[in-house]
Amino acid sequence: MLISQDRHEPLASLAWDESRAHEAIQRIVRNTEAAFSPDALWPTHPNDVSDPAPQYMLYWGACGVFWALRYLAATGAAHLQRDYAPYVHTLLAPNRAAMDHADDNAFGAYLMGDTSIQLLGYWNQPSPETETELARLIEATMDHPTRELMWGAPGTLLAALFLYQRTGESCWAEMYRATAHKLWSQLEWSQEFGCHYWTQDMYGQRSTYLDAVHGFVATAVPLIQGRHLLHAAEWEAWQQCIANTVRQTAEWDGTLVNWRARLTSAPSRGGPKLVQFCHGAPGFVICLADFPDKSLDDLLVAGGETTWQAGPLRKGSNLCHGTGGNGYAFLKLYRRFKDVKWLERARAFAMHGIGQTEADLAAYGHLRYSLWTGDLGFAIYLWDCIQGNDRFPTLDVFFAD
Repeated sequence: MLISQDRHEPLASLAWDESRAHEAIQRIVRNTEAAFSPDALWPTHPNDVSDPAPQYMLYWGACGVFWALRYLAATGAAHLQRDYAPYVHTLLAPNRAAMDHADDNAFGAYLMGDTSIQLLGYWNQPSPETETELARLIEATMDHPTRELMWGAPGTLLAALFLYQRTGESCWAEMYRATAHKLWSQLEWSQEFGCHYWTQDMYGQRSTYLDAVHGFVATAVPLIQGRHLLHAAEWEAWQQCIANTVRQTAEWDGTLVNWRARLTSAPSRGGPKLVQFCHGAPGFVICLADFPDKSLDDLLVAGGETTWQAGPLRKGSNLCHGTGGNGYAFLKLYRRFKDVKWLERARAFAMHGIGQTEADLAAYGHLRYSLWTGDLGFAIYLWDCIQGNDRFPTLDVFFAD
């Protein structure tokens, strides 16, 4: 079995309704703006953390909500009633305190730390001071032992790429290359599995994650997107490395494929199989959909079929481990293969997710004010289903205008 089916629920039989998708976006935005407090920001959802105190980071805190509102406005999905830019840099100190990072050392964690807050501040109002701080964060994170998107150098590799795309300045390309070189030097080889991998040192343990938040395939995203900044021989080596590890770790069942969370540490082969962005096939499809040759196309299609067979996730409509995140796999496949069935599947998940969002609001009395784990990320997914776009928020795109 490739799917832990108890984590999923039957797909609602609802026809695609674009007007209902628009209404859901507007309802989420209006509710989010109405719930904002300059002092308390937004209430924390109990499905994120049990502590009701405000959260500040990109992943499930106010930075992510500020970013999502700005993004929805910049793409034409919504009109905002106020400007949130003045509040962005006020998040730095409380977020460091909340993350137990009280000293002056660089806290470059992309999803959890300073880097994304500074990037959002730079989007709102570019300045040399913010550029200097971002350069400091990127440089100081190169040797971080996590070697994954949320906390370590893969996240700041992505930030350097976003900054180069935004400015065209060579300093960001140089930082991108330096970070990529460091990550290459830290690769390990598994004789047992015949592939390269990274060891992540985080949360008090060493792991060998493969997945799309903490693991190997998440690091493939900035490498694939920024390959034009690497020398041809460097990218060729990366391309072979990525393709080999992804294929060597794939587990097939007929026409379906999935990946375990870790390479060597439990659960390994035969363990429970998750089918969500952060662990499993949807994340692999999303992270690899821009791979520049066809060598992984069979895996991408099979991963999409696994995601469809699994059905919507019981954890709600969110991006990281919910129905919206899985739906992005279908949007990626639609763009890559131009087969309308993938867009239809994405929109079917969108309709189901609207129902999940409405049910959660009724159950908890307020939305889940979060980008990666809540309703703001799902609103962006709905907009992409309407437009037929596939840019996963803050993974494929940061600056939207």
